[in-house]
Amino acid sequence: MSAASAETLEALAADIGEVVYMDIAQWHLYLNDAKLHTLLAEKFFPLIADNQLSAAAVTEVLKNTEVAIGGGRRKLPLQDLIPTACEADLLRVLEDFDR
Repeated sequence: MSAASAETLEALAADIGEVVYMDIAQWHLYLNDAKLHTLLAEKFFPLIADNQLSAAAVTEVLKNTEVAIGGGRRKLPLQDLIPTACEADLLRVLEDFDR
């Protein structure tokens, strides 16, 4: 990955991490604090680059990204932990980044 691509990926990760959170017992854990923002940026960047970004694609990525909870006792899809409104915010962040 080139330096420009790495910087672009870092910028996307920062945007995701500051806006998107998991809601656990009404406690908001932002993805940058959960160390998930870079992982998601790596998954979403190719969708943006290939002009494949859509609400369905975002949902699919979130469904296929597992989050270990309880010290790894169980794994849940990230989509189950992110509120619907926050998922819409994520799509907006990705669309804005694409512009």
